[in-house]
Amino acid sequence: MSETLRFWLERIMTVEFWVEALSAFKDLGPLAPICLAFVESLIPALPLVAIVTINISAHGAILGFLYSWVGTTLGSLIVFLFFRRIVKRKLMPWFSRKVSIQKALDWVADRNAAVLFILVSLPFTPSSFINIAFGLSDFDEQKFIKTLIAAKLIMMLGLSLFGKTLSISFTRPVYLILAVAILAALYLISVHFRKKHGL
Repeated sequence: MSETLRFWLERIMTVEFWVEALSAFKDLGPLAPICLAFVESLIPALPLVAIVTINISAHGAILGFLYSWVGTTLGSLIVFLFFRRIVKRKLMPWFSRKVSIQKALDWVADRNAAVLFILVSLPFTPSSFINIAFGLSDFDEQKFIKTLIAAKLIMMLGLSLFGKTLSISFTRPVYLILAVAILAALYLISVHFRKKHGL
């Protein structure tokens, strides 16, 4: 059983798996690429960069961007609302006794919408932690949702630029250098803000 689980965990972490999955469900139209980006919000270990690149390659720059944006935004919203409207209401007295949860809530209390926007718009910040921590906090729900939608738009624009550049590099190898530079810049900026805000 453990060998089978390990096999599938290793399998879903490969780009080939997602290419095959996208091909298998391509007849579903926008449902497949939206679901791919959606699932990444529920399983943080999945490579969002690869998923966006696959969507761009399969559906073009505009549709690939839109499908990825809708999917990842819906996924993050569902995680946030689940912890805000269900977990917080039912289990908050128990959670409040946990030191790690209290630290997360204290962290959120020191952050405003501008900081939230920057953190969510960067692809290498822990989005699952942000969704859960803000979900359990008293941060204004409407403000979080509006900020999330706008920030995910910016993040998807950056990843779509990388994905489009990478797909072009298959026929024009010189673009590979640009693709790597874009990804490296996004990573370094993300690391800087993670350190700055204690993530």
